[in-house]
Amino acid sequence: MIQTALITGITGQDGSYLAEFLLEKGYRVVGMTRRSSTDSMERIEHIADRIELLQGDLLDQASIVAALKAVKPDEVYNLAAMSFVPTSWNQPVLTAEFTGLGVTRMLEAIRQVEQPVKFYQASSSEMFGKVREVPQTELTPFHPRSPYGVAKAYGHFLTVNYRESYGMFAVSGILFNHESPRRGLEFVTRKVTDSAARISLGLSKEIRMGNLDARRDWGFAGDYVRAMWSMLQQPEATDYVIATGIDHSVREVCQIAFERVGLDYEKHVVVDPQLYRPAEVDRLLGDPSKARRELGWEPTVGFEELIRMMVDSDVDRLRRHPVSTIDVGLANTRG
Repeated sequence: MIQTALITGITGQDGSYLAEFLLEKGYRVVGMTRRSSTDSMERIEHIADRIELLQGDLLDQASIVAALKAVKPDEVYNLAAMSFVPTSWNQPVLTAEFTGLGVTRMLEAIRQVEQPVKFYQASSSEMFGKVREVPQTELTPFHPRSPYGVAKAYGHFLTVNYRESYGMFAVSGILFNHESPRRGLEFVTRKVTDSAARISLGLSKEIRMGNLDARRDWGFAGDYVRAMWSMLQQPEATDYVIATGIDHSVREVCQIAFERVGLDYEKHVVVDPQLYRPAEVDRLLGDPSKARRELGWEPTVGFEELIRMMVDSDVDRLRRHPVSTIDVGLANTRG
């Protein structure tokens, strides 16, 4: 019998990789997308003829219920969110609505339709924030340091509550930073790789960055979607930290990216104190022992390979389309 998966956020980085993965597994894949005046389908254009799309909105309970009734999914992956941390400071209420209350609406809709559905919630390492211990595990207390992190913590605990209160098969994947050539240009890794490519091609001269000493546990998004699926195949619902267990600094990202195009990052990276976060998260480092033990999950792409892959992709894209529709000014977004 063919399994059906409903993915919110299918047009994003994770959604596109997850859709590819599930198609390879023989799933019927349906994406729930918001009505928008702009076309944001470029990440799924190559699989557009193999997936289904229907309109729905995490701000609209009725549309979620209608989507569930129409699709009758076996699995729901809730990947949609207002996911850029700096923007969450500019739009904290909207962040809470999408990233926090959106989870409530989805869980309540699943409960209302009264059909067996396995639910995956995309939690985030940003929930740990001002970390209490290093590395962070499934039992590490949360201390989020942004509206985004707070909203994600709300969604995480709500998922736990619906699992424990209603017996729903609902899990949260506490995913640490995961990147790819499909990462949005506003995120620090892609900002660096895109800028290194632009500078190497003479399209730009410098990149302005915030805290170069912030450390993160970075992995490849294509690896992390495998873990999402694996969580829903377990006999019991529980939460998992998904990470590499190795952290690196933003400075290392810059060094590797610029070395890939034969440049010295110190000659092109300008530290701008205005780009520091209001409340910095200094060191996020995950302990994926539980996922390795119970899911058999291992990352396949290393940190240096990941950054080089992203640089190569950006160089190729800019050689083909030197005048990008993405404004070069993104290099001045918060790092």
